[in-house]
Amino acid sequence: MQALEQTEGRGRLQREWWSPYGKGCYLSVLLRPPIPLNQASRLTMLASLAAIHACRELAGVTPRPKWPNDLLLEGRKLAGILTELEHQNQRLNYAVIGLGLNAAMTFTNTPLQSTAVSLQEISGRTIDIDALRDAYLERLFTSYQQFLAGASPHEAWRKHLDPLGRQVKVIRVGQADLIGLAIDVTADGALLVQDTAGAVHTIWAGDVIPTSA
Repeated sequence: MQALEQTEGRGRLQREWWSPYGKGCYLSVLLRPPIPLNQASRLTMLASLAAIHACRELAGVTPRPKWPNDLLLEGRKLAGILTELEHQNQRLNYAVIGLGLNAAMTFTNTPLQSTAVSLQEISGRTIDIDALRDAYLERLFTSYQQFLAGASPHEAWRKHLDPLGRQVKVIRVGQADLIGLAIDVTADGALLVQDTAGAVHTIWAGDVIPTSA
């Protein structure tokens, strides 16, 4: 399902997503993979890699994935992916993968200028949103079939993942902030952060803010 505009677009933690008419790629895909619940985050990895492929094909740029579900281009947010699940007895019934990708909007002279970016702003190209959608869906379908056959998207997603290798602050609801080094990400999508005492923490949810380059 694709939308030309979202009047109540939202991302992770119920945050708003600015979705002006005809300026972005906004769509949701329903999948019913026969997988255990703990593998569901791999669907977000698949979508992230498919979106990166589409950006490269249509705009000639290669964004980086950012843990847990964003795409960055030149350090600013290009896209967000929201995966919503229905499950029973630790088995996934279905997943709805929503993509919001900034294609043709302009963030210059807006409050989001320093934090968000679009494909058109960076590439200077006129972006065909329908072609962008088709490239994304084609790669997602191919990767999904490979995933069902046993292939994991983990290594390809992990390879250029932000903020691996950087000092970070992790802000968690109801817990003290964690300062440490983002050292790895597990096959099921958890971020591993090593604190200053050498202990490794497994992070499934929270805001991760890099504190060094």
